Parts: sequence; C-alpha cells; structure tokens
Amino acid sequence: MWSETVKKELQGIMGEKWVKDDPESLVTHSYDGTPMLQSLPDAVIYPENTAQVSETLKVLSKHKVPVVSRGSGTNLCGGTVPVQGGVVMVMHRMNRILEVDLQNLTAIVQPGLNTKQFITHVEGLGLFYPPDPSSMSISTIGGNIAEGSGGLRGLKYGTTKDYVLGLEAVLANGEIIRTGGKLMKDVAGYDLTKLLVGSEGTLAVITEATLKLVPPPKYKKTMLAMFKDIYGAARTVSSIIENRIIPATLEFLDRPTIRVVDDFAKLGLPLDMEAILLIEQDGDEESVERDIARIEEICRSEQAERIQVAESEAEALKLLTARRSAFTALARLRPTTILEDATVPRSKIADMVLEINRIALKHNVTICTFGHAGDGNLHPTATTDARDEEEIHRVEAAFEDIFEAAIRLGGTITGEHGVGLVKAPFLEWKVGAAGIAVMQGIKQAFDPHQLLNPGKVFAKSSRKRVVIEHG
Repeated sequence: MWSETVKKELQGIMGEKWVKDDPESLVTHSYDGTPMLQSLPDAVIYPENTAQVSETLKVLSKHKVPVVSRGSGTNLCGGTVPVQGGVVMVMHRMNRILEVDLQNLTAIVQPGLNTKQFITHVEGLGLFYPPDPSSMSISTIGGNIAEGSGGLRGLKYGTTKDYVLGLEAVLANGEIIRTGGKLMKDVAGYDLTKLLVGSEGTLAVITEATLKLVPPPKYKKTMLAMFKDIYGAARTVSSIIENRIIPATLEFLDRPTIRVVDDFAKLGLPLDMEAILLIEQDGDEESVERDIARIEEICRSEQAERIQVAESEAEALKLLTARRSAFTALARLRPTTILEDATVPRSKIADMVLEINRIALKHNVTICTFGHAGDGNLHPTATTDARDEEEIHRVEAAFEDIFEAAIRLGGTITGEHGVGLVKAPFLEWKVGAAGIAVMQGIKQAFDPHQLLNPGKVFAKSSRKRVVIEHG
C-alpha cells in the first residue's frame, strides 16, 4: 500500500515536482465528469514517457498500490474515480504528436494529446480524423481510447475503435507490449489492440497509439428538420437509413433539450416543436445534394413542420456547435445533471424515445433526451438535485428501467460512455454470467493483483433483472 517509501521511489523516477500528495492535488483528482461520485487518492503523479510509466508500475506492483490512469476526466461513468485510493496517474505530460505518416495515412500520438488539437492539426495537413466526442475540446486521445468514445460522426465513420491500428501499453507489472501497427491487415494472434480499446484502464496503461487517418470529405450540407410529433421524428431516423442513406451526422433533440439549447446558443429555434433532427451529409457535391433532397422528402412524408438548410459553413458550424452544447445547456437547469447513454437498433429509436418518456412519467422525474439517433445511441439526461435523496432515488430507478428497456429492445446499457462504476451493476444483464466470467478471466491474466483501475466494470453484486410489465 501507499507509504513514504513508495513516494520516495516514485520521486526517484519522475522527480519531486511530479509526485504530489498535497490536499489540493488529491481533491482535484478525486472525481471526474460523473456527478455524485468522489474518492480521494493517496497521490497524483505525472509521468513524462513510457519508461517512467514502466518503472512506476513496477514500483506500484511491488508494493501492491492501486493505480488509476487518466486524461482530463471527462468520462461519465465514474471510470477514473480512485475508489480504492492509491495513485492517480495523469497522462497530460505525454501529449505529443510523434509522427504523421502521409504515405500510410497514419499518425502516432501520445495519450495525453488533446483530441481537438489533434483533429485541427491533421485537418491542416489536408487529412481527417473522424471520431469527435462532444468533450473533444477537453478530452484526450488516451481517454477516448480507454472509453471507446463515439461522437456525432459515428453513424457514417465509426467510432474511436475503428481508427486505432496499434498501441504501446504498459502492463500492471511494468512490462511493455506493442500491438498492431501501420497495417490494414494483421491477424497474427488475438487482436489485443481491439481488446485494449474500451478496456477503461483496467488491463494496461496506454502510452502510445497509432491512428488511422482518411481523406476529408469534399462537400458538406447541414439541415434541421423540426417536428411537432416526437414519434414522427424518431420514425424519420429509421426511414432515412431504410432508404440506404447514411448521413455523416443524424442527431435527435427533444422539446426540453431544444428549449435550453436555444436559450444557451441563441439560434432562434421554434420552441413549440416536440423534436428536432440535425442532419449533415458529406461527400462529393452531386451525391450530397441528391441525399439532402431525398432526406427532405422523407422528413416531409413524416410530417416535418419545418425544414431549414444551412446557407453557409458558418451557419452549419453554429448548428453543430449548439448540438455539442446540449449537456452544458441542460446543466444550467438544476444543481445536478445526470447524463446517461443507452443504445438500441436504429429501427427501435422511436420505441426507445417513447419508453424514456413513459419511464420519466412513471417515476415523476425530468428527463431530456438527445443523442446520436442515427446509430441508435440516445442520451437520456436527468436534471435533478443531489441534495434531494428521495428524488435521486427516483432518478436512479428510472435509469434502471431505461437500461432494462434498451436491452429488451435488442440494445445495450452503454454505447459510448463505458461501464466504469455506474453501469457495473447492470453489465451482467447485457453479457450474461458466462460473459462476466470470461471478462474476469481476461482481467486476471492482465492484472492478477487487481491494481489497474480496481473496482470498475465488475460489480460486487449485479442488479436483479426487472421486467417491466406493459398495461
């Protein structure tokens, strides 16, 4: 466990400046973006390179000290809360772009690199890195990889997992492994790259990533479709996909979200709409214009009240930025904002939206819904007050019902936020007891002493599955 001996050994590796145990450092790294979760670590450390990470983990393994690696802590599943104390390893000093390979269309980066800075850099070179989580202005590439982050462009382009070609990572005992590389094909053994992506820091500490880049789209067009019937908006999503059109972005906002986003971003949206779809298509000009025209026809056939096509790139950016600000806007309503994610097959979007509304009414709580409707990933968001224990209990019961409904509709308990602490009690609902046993076996092989981000993913006990009866 943590001691002065461990502290001095770590200072010998990183220098005194980068090993902190003052109250300010401990408190500021005791929580992440998840509300109502906090736990103090024993120390906070800042490695500079892979060698330091390796030597540090050897020391921590020898003394059986838990370690939580983290970037900016924007995750929403309690994934970087140090629930068993120990050391928080902050990767921000490892923030360089090591290489952009124009021949292979790849980049090699360190985990502490800011997501938006990386996207901006490669766009300046005439290339495109599609993963775009809403937190990209703050989040890091390493955090995105650990959580398997999604984003607005996930429908057409895929998510972070689709762009990680290789990794350098350090195991709990300090050994360094390399997986994948600048390769489009590689079936040499188990796919450890894909295994580490989304593993939430429970299997290894990622120290370097080889990422795939693609050519940027030549042309874009953005539109809003506004509906007075929320079911019609949700049906439109399924209909667009059914017509073999895959937009770059297909986002959904319900009426409460529309109101707060408009107040926040000053877009002048009509406030009597029950739902809005934000749709962007990209590609060559002819196909984009054809797709947008067909999408407009589909929206009108589903009784869209109003359709607005952005007239300039600046207007389109304003609309997309407003959608990205949905969580920030909702957070202004009440002291506590709980943003969740649940994913269903695209054909079940309408059913899931109605389920969320029914569940909110059942538990007498306020839940606003927005999200990546095109890939079935919705973000039901409760505005509440952590000081009201009775209301928080109702909110938690509502989310339990929402997770159950998602699974019943063929979906999952999380599409992009991860399991962490929050979803751990529900993981068995999705993967079954046998699935949990396999995952625990993998964890044991990588981390036999349970030192890497302990207490995450696997709950001490699973929630009993509740079947909701429909009257």
